[in-house]
Amino acid sequence: MTITNMPEKTAKLDSLFTKLTDSGDVHSAVAAVESLDGSFTWRSAYGQADQSGTLMQIETPFNIASVTKLFIAAAILRLAEQGRLEITQPISEHLPHVLIEGIHRTKDGEDHTHKITIWHLLAHASGIPDYFEDYPKGEPRLADRMVAEGDQYWSIDKITDYIRDKLVAHFPPQPFQGEKIRVRYSDTNYQLLIAIIQAITGHPQHEAFKEMFFEPLNMAHTYLPGTQPLKPTLDEALIWAGKDPLDLPLLLSSLGDLNSTIDDLLQFMRALINGEAFANPETAQKMRQDWHTFGLPTTMPPLSPNWPIQYGLGMMRYKIPQLLPPFRSVPAVIGHTGVSGSWLFYCPDLDLVMTGTLNQINAAALPYRFLPKVLQAMK
Repeated sequence: MTITNMPEKTAKLDSLFTKLTDSGDVHSAVAAVESLDGSFTWRSAYGQADQSGTLMQIETPFNIASVTKLFIAAAILRLAEQGRLEITQPISEHLPHVLIEGIHRTKDGEDHTHKITIWHLLAHASGIPDYFEDYPKGEPRLADRMVAEGDQYWSIDKITDYIRDKLVAHFPPQPFQGEKIRVRYSDTNYQLLIAIIQAITGHPQHEAFKEMFFEPLNMAHTYLPGTQPLKPTLDEALIWAGKDPLDLPLLLSSLGDLNSTIDDLLQFMRALINGEAFANPETAQKMRQDWHTFGLPTTMPPLSPNWPIQYGLGMMRYKIPQLLPPFRSVPAVIGHTGVSGSWLFYCPDLDLVMTGTLNQINAAALPYRFLPKVLQAMK
């Protein structure tokens, strides 16, 4: 797409970003919109990156939260390209029995764990409980407990122990094909995928990602909390929970969510779209060839994506439903969001890449309101 009236487009984006940062408890934010060919570019930053008054800058790294699922899924597909796994394999072929036994028990007590494949995890079609958001009757959800109880490291063993002891599966593992496949977002699926990546490569998550993506794609400022980027960078921005900073380094490092910058994320999305992230460019299509729609939220306020969002393999598809004016003509976007108000999307119809964050876990829904306005302004 050729962008016309560039100064007018830039002014509209500036105005939308100002309105976005006036929303609720947004202490800092950064955003970018670019055409895929780089002929149009817009960036803006807002607020203070930390409590000492350091200004948020375009180059400031931030925690991308579940946008990391794009990297995890791409890593799994790269391993499949290399013949080191098949996505239809049971996860029991790569993870120890003692780790996964009993993590998929339905209400009748039957354990379906042996039926779960890598594909089920990628597509959120496993039915495995979400350790982060699901909770036993009469108890708070773990996401709230984690914030209240102070900084702790949640290993994959601790996560699966919690699921075995406390939670029940939502539905049986779904068939590989069909229009009525049930999908339900679960962070547990992607914690297990990280464990598979580490088991197959023999490297920690950060080292595996560095070899697959950070070095070949020149993503010099992307790293796992607690590790170092390829090149020195600014200190990462704080995440906030309302008016309080979320200063939990052990917890954040255990979640497996990356820190990155808007420039690195734009580069990664380009590599996903043009296939550069893979040995075979056609592999990229697997992430977005089959879409299944999430159901309505089951907890309030919801932390995870739900209707009308669709999911492929590690990738979301978001389009405003026809029954919701005034954005019914806004085109669909593909990518991912995160609980910290982060986002990374590509709009095929407009050939635009969009990324950013609000660094605020109380603002996870705001990108879904902001992006349709951006797309409308860029049409």
